Amino acid sequence: MTTVAVVAHAGKTFDGGLLELRRELERQGAPDPLWYEVPKSRKAPAQVRKAIDEGAELLFVWGGDGMVQRCIDALDGQEVPIAIVPAGTANLFASNLDIPKDIERAVNIGLHGARRKLDVGRINGERFAVMAGAGFDALMIREADAGLKDRIGRVAYVWTGVNQLGRKPFEATIKVDGSTWFTGKASSILLGNVGELFAGVEAFEDASPEDGLLELGVVTADSAMDWARTIARTLAGASSTSPFVQVTKARSANVQFDRKVLYELDGGEREEVKKLDIQVEPLAIDVCIAPESA
Repeated sequence: MTTVAVVAHAGKTFDGGLLELRRELERQGAPDPLWYEVPKSRKAPAQVRKAIDEGAELLFVWGGDGMVQRCIDALDGQEVPIAIVPAGTANLFASNLDIPKDIERAVNIGLHGARRKLDVGRINGERFAVMAGAGFDALMIREADAGLKDRIGRVAYVWTGVNQLGRKPFEATIKVDGSTWFTGKASSILLGNVGELFAGVEAFEDASPEDGLLELGVVTADSAMDWARTIARTLAGASSTSPFVQVTKARSANVQFDRKVLYELDGGEREEVKKLDIQVEPLAIDVCIAPESA
């Protein structure tokens, strides 16, 4: 029998919560999983490593994108598949893989579904699965995480995004696969392993987590009017046609800033830095998905 482990963000809940998750695992054939709860996603890596040391062969992650990111980073060098029970605010990784916010179905996918090898990105030594960003994107997330996201959900990102308009752009030099690709002023730099944002909005129209490449975008919009035009193109599924957006694909990239700039990974803010070292790791993780999505 497969040794199942659960690493859960105790502050996230939906449906019947973690009690219902225990019941559903038992009902579907995993009655006594290794069980670890954490109060914050940054506490998850230690518990993932503990689960591996105790023989976990399948890891269920209960939480949002930040929790999934921390667990995927902790699985570096391991071949343990990951099953996601999306209990967060946006759950972008799960939604891109058609994993529903439904405990019974998510457990069924984890225990009885198919498995799919996917790429991950790595920035400054840390892995991410969905998206990363510096500048506007990271500032928006930092403000949303200041308690607002827990109160009003996804709307927090829109609200804080409006508040960040008009901030002074930074100077950036970006090398892609060893060659200079961009030099100039920018408001935001985005990296994508998948394409879709919440509500079906796509930041990168042809992104794939299986092509061995990351999508790389630079937004040069400065004024509120520039941003309005850029957002309108994004909502229409054509962000790359905006005059304020430049997009390419990369196996590796290096970003140099003229000053320290905040960045984020999968919705979790990190520190302000003057450079980003970026790589893709092709087919580096094994994720449980529904058979019809295989």
